[in-house]
Amino acid sequence: MAVPHDASASAGRRRRPVRWELPALVAAAVAPLLVPPLGGGLGGQVTILFIYAILALALNVMVGFTGILHLGIAALFGIGGYTAAILTVPTLPFGWPFAAAATAAVAVAAGAGLLLAAPTLRLRGDYLAIVTLGFGEVVKVALRNLEEITGGMQGLGPVPPPGAALEIGGIDLGREFVVDPRWFYWLALAALAAVVSGLRWLEGSRLGRAMAAVREDELAAAAVGVPVGRVKLAAFAISSAIAGLAGCLYVTSLSTTADPNTYDFQRSVLMLCAVILGGLGSIPGTLAGVAILVGFDTVLAPRADAWLQQVGLNTTGSSILSFSGWRLAVFGMVLIVMMRFRPEGLLPTRRGAGKLPPAAGNSEN
Repeated sequence: MAVPHDASASAGRRRRPVRWELPALVAAAVAPLLVPPLGGGLGGQVTILFIYAILALALNVMVGFTGILHLGIAALFGIGGYTAAILTVPTLPFGWPFAAAATAAVAVAAGAGLLLAAPTLRLRGDYLAIVTLGFGEVVKVALRNLEEITGGMQGLGPVPPPGAALEIGGIDLGREFVVDPRWFYWLALAALAAVVSGLRWLEGSRLGRAMAAVREDELAAAAVGVPVGRVKLAAFAISSAIAGLAGCLYVTSLSTTADPNTYDFQRSVLMLCAVILGGLGSIPGTLAGVAILVGFDTVLAPRADAWLQQVGLNTTGSSILSFSGWRLAVFGMVLIVMMRFRPEGLLPTRRGAGKLPPAAGNSEN
């Protein structure tokens, strides 16, 4: 029976998802002009939030789009960061500008991802997850022991700001990035918007559909002609490249790489929790998950601790009476509640991505 035109059009409208993330990013771009604290310390904290959102989206390409449980995303984050630092710090002879160093960080991280993926294409589920976990530990130890290159436990610094020694229209860009946090806020936000737009395009592309097929059933995808190996390689490369970009922005915003323990397994798990909380495969869900978990850790908890000290409830700085001291317990409780009452996540995709099957490590969407 023919479907009436009006009913068909109405069904089409119902199928279109509401994509609010780009309007939200536009609102975030205007916010520093209207909210003065974003021009100070709060702006720096929100900038870190944007960078972690990029990192979580990188992990979502693996876990959500392709169904591969990746436990070493923080290592690729660190590779991108250290690559940018090595190429820009004044103590080493390279002295590259920020744009070139960022490009190199993306390329080196993508190459590292491919090197990790190539010998592990036949592995699935828990076995592949263990390999990525081991990769993360190897990278962390390498960063710690290659002291002449990475600075060891001291890290590398100072990492110059974007636009250092560059003037446009009489404006010293390097100085502006140092004295006004809004410049880096907008840079990180622009990078986040570019990543979101790129992943939206990837979702509807031929490669994105192939990733979804691998996620749903790898054997069935191979049976109908999907090149599973190449799809996995592409997923590793794209995810690693985005993580490398996040790492570059991170070390540049801090002006140092910090010590190698910054890029440990706990960081990978935090990003995985954010992706699961928001909804596997969901771009807005990932952003929401990062806003909740990382926002609590980097924005809300420090301000709550400062308030407790101001009102005299925690003058000694006791961890028992601080929000920061309980953050891991809060994260765990949030995940327990989510898995019990809304396993598909806060903002799941249309097909309801929500969990990793125990055998193959693929997500249902």
